[in-house]
Amino acid sequence: MNASTKPTTEEPAWTPQTLRDPHAEADKPERVRAMFSAIARTYDLNNRLHSLWQDQRWRRVAVRTAGVNPGDVVADIACGTGDLTEAFARTPAGKVMGLDFTRAMLDLAEHKLQTRRVPGRERVSYHEADAQALPLDDQSVDVVSIAFGIRNVMDPGRALREFARVLRPGGRVVVLEFDQPPLAPVRWFNNFYSGWVMPRTATLISRDRSGAYRYLPRSVGTFMSRDDFCGLLRQCGFAQVQSRGLSMGIVRLYQGLRQDGDGAYRGCAAGDCACRARA
Repeated sequence: MNASTKPTTEEPAWTPQTLRDPHAEADKPERVRAMFSAIARTYDLNNRLHSLWQDQRWRRVAVRTAGVNPGDVVADIACGTGDLTEAFARTPAGKVMGLDFTRAMLDLAEHKLQTRRVPGRERVSYHEADAQALPLDDQSVDVVSIAFGIRNVMDPGRALREFARVLRPGGRVVVLEFDQPPLAPVRWFNNFYSGWVMPRTATLISRDRSGAYRYLPRSVGTFMSRDDFCGLLRQCGFAQVQSRGLSMGIVRLYQGLRQDGDGAYRGCAAGDCACRARA
């Protein structure tokens, strides 16, 4: 398979060649969709096991950081099987939308919503949509979240500009993403676990043939740095941008406020350049 060939059900979504820099592949969206379709059934199980159940804690921290007010409209982008969407349903939000471009993941999210006792589930809806072209009106949302999905988007800047477009002035964006831990021993362990142990055990559990769990460490290792991502958030219309590490820096939580007016970045206000300071 070469870079111009779309993956099929018989072929892996990711090969050693395409994993050299997965973000540079022109057909990355098709590969990502094929990958998530292949692993959807065991996605939650692998998340729990390989994060030692920390993934749910990370999502709870993101929800608290969002500071949801009564009646707020929340859009959870790249919602997958709906874990973060359901966490937002437990807040006073008036409406919670989960959006994802992989139908197989949304089918599982909807099944979970209908078959489990999810507090506030009557306020939740799921929609098939691309993060780079959201089917939402301008300034119609109070909170936008994305958990472990921004690095899977073809053009993260385009997605962030969409988030800014749909947020009301003063609206909050919250991003969870994997990162390179700053402490060398933690970084070494994380690289060994994520790069060698997890791809083998997760592939075994999921019986995956798409290359999904080889893509994960490569997509993290080749993604932009935390400082670059904070800068991109500012360029795309967000102020008071901050980030902090979770679980010794294995995960990074970013937050920002949608600026008034046209959202153009007008420089780093006092206290706004917190990414490096809180690394």
